[in-house]
Amino acid sequence: MTLIAMLLGIMAVLLFGGYIRDITYSLQTNFVVGSGHLQIQHRDYFRLGTGNPAAYGVARYERIIDTLKRDPVLAPMLVVVTPSLQFGAIAGNFAASVSRTVYVTGIVVEDQSRMRQWNDYGQRDLSSRNLSLSGTSADTAIIGTGLARVLKLCAPLKVKDCEPETKAAEAEGAPLPDDIAALAALGSAPAPATLSGKNPRIEILAASPRGAPNVSEIGVLAAEFQGVKELDDVYVAMHLSQAQKLVFGGAPPQVTAIALQLRHTAQLPAARERIETLLVTTLKDEPLAVLDYQELNPFYGQTLAMFAAIFGFIAVLMGSIVLFTVSNTMSMAVVERTAEIGTLRAIGLRRGGIRAIFVCEGLVLGFFGAVIGIVASLAAARIINELGLTWVPPGRIEQVPLAVRLAGEHAMLVASAVGLVIVAGFSALLPAARASRMNIVDALRHV
Repeated sequence: MTLIAMLLGIMAVLLFGGYIRDITYSLQTNFVVGSGHLQIQHRDYFRLGTGNPAAYGVARYERIIDTLKRDPVLAPMLVVVTPSLQFGAIAGNFAASVSRTVYVTGIVVEDQSRMRQWNDYGQRDLSSRNLSLSGTSADTAIIGTGLARVLKLCAPLKVKDCEPETKAAEAEGAPLPDDIAALAALGSAPAPATLSGKNPRIEILAASPRGAPNVSEIGVLAAEFQGVKELDDVYVAMHLSQAQKLVFGGAPPQVTAIALQLRHTAQLPAARERIETLLVTTLKDEPLAVLDYQELNPFYGQTLAMFAAIFGFIAVLMGSIVLFTVSNTMSMAVVERTAEIGTLRAIGLRRGGIRAIFVCEGLVLGFFGAVIGIVASLAAARIINELGLTWVPPGRIEQVPLAVRLAGEHAMLVASAVGLVIVAGFSALLPAARASRMNIVDALRHV
């Protein structure tokens, strides 16, 4: 029964620990695929510049990218180095008389496609986000499904769960006003016949560096679900060249970040150290800073801290159960072996020898409990992973895999086993001390 208690305790700890580890890798993969392991930005952009890309942009970004790619230390670690431009704007479908604020991301399409292929932990991906702007003209974009609903583009983009009257509303509405049409004509390249005939078009209004409005007419390739509703309702992704034209017009183009994706996350400290060295030497004339994915996404650290607290609580709870179970078992063993203890003491075994017998018994129980528990946990984890279970995490409305990652997590397995053995040995200390203090004559008379 004591072994069963140990088995269940270590299984509870390991399975929950493996579940947390899988969530950690999943979150890390999502952030690295979207924004890279590291980003180089203007030193004040993260604190002050998210609403003003013109004032806190990176001007000579091509020179910086070339320096990073040519560096002999960084080059072997890098998978992708790509610039991006992010800014707030207003998207409108004037044909349907609707508009709303959006968050626009300008990307280098080929680089972004390569970044999406990073899966260093072999995560199972259930996401429906697999569209790409590859092969499209510069004035093409992908928007979130939530934004498509607001802009009444459900019918042409085949978006579900829209208002019944959406299709009718799309057919109505006023034509594009002359002043906005003129701005759009200045901000957009002529649309190819194949694009204008097949893709619905929206207007994106942004502020130029001097505060003047600038409008581009954009063809929407498709609506793509973004996993998180808040992002899905404002998401617009377009070609970097078109985004730069929209924000900077005829001025020299800039970007808000240069993302670096590494081959392995373990290389991050070395890569960051090398980049910081370059920023104070080769690139010292640029007001830049480097941030990793954890700094860029505070939600990541907060989530891990929450799970660490829960894991700690469960580990303490299971440890307490094992502690009292082993202690009770050893106390019963002391009572049952009172005569034997008296005999051993009578033939010369010292008090320390009696203590060692019961402590060693507790350690042996802990060792076998740990070994059996690890084997059972690995088997249970494999069964859970083979079931293909899914769940919806807080803050998301898209299914994600439910998995337990234990295979290969040697540090967690060894730490749990050692912890169980220590708890079992510690549990035997009090009964062992009581046994060692028994009076020899009274112990020999015990029936």
